Amino acid sequence: MPLYNKLTKPFFDIAIGSVAFICLLPVFILTAIILSIANAGTPFFLQRRPGKYEKVFWLIKFKTMKDLRDEKGQLLEDGKRITKVGGFVRKYSLDEIPQLINVIKGDMSLVGPRPLLIEYLPLYTDEQKRRHNIKPGITGWAQVNGRNMLTWDEKFALDTWYVDNQSFLLDMKIIWLTISRVLKPRGINQAGHATMPLFTGSKK
Repeated sequence: MPLYNKLTKPFFDIAIGSVAFICLLPVFILTAIILSIANAGTPFFLQRRPGKYEKVFWLIKFKTMKDLRDEKGQLLEDGKRITKVGGFVRKYSLDEIPQLINVIKGDMSLVGPRPLLIEYLPLYTDEQKRRHNIKPGITGWAQVNGRNMLTWDEKFALDTWYVDNQSFLLDMKIIWLTISRVLKPRGINQAGHATMPLFTGSKK
């Protein structure tokens, strides 16, 4: 695993990530144009996220929500801000395409624990923190085993399992399963939520 993680995996990330970005470039451009119109502004969403060893980087995604605020200036709940176009983009994971740029830059891997909010860092248990021992990924073991239908504890358990068991064959399996999940979307959101509820700390 150390050799794969340090040498082989970074090579495949850059090679496959570059080829995938070139192949998806027409979809990237078309989605960017449509979201520019739907959002009446930028089609991209940039946010600082923790990567390997909690090193912070700028995550790039397509913007699927408008910046609608209430009378106090607070952003409205996600369900009220997601546009119809944004909902379609999220359903088929098209919002993740720009993260191929993060992969090519070396911030992320194709496969790994998803990069979450910086605000979550103080809330992790020591076991959950191990998810940052490797680069975050566009997709991961948790994403193909329930995605947002999982509880946070279940998701983190799958993340740390992947950290301990990553291999080329497992990564190929996750990529294959990811493609099938994109073609037949399921597990996108928990019942009653437009997006994954915020993590407020482990119950354990």
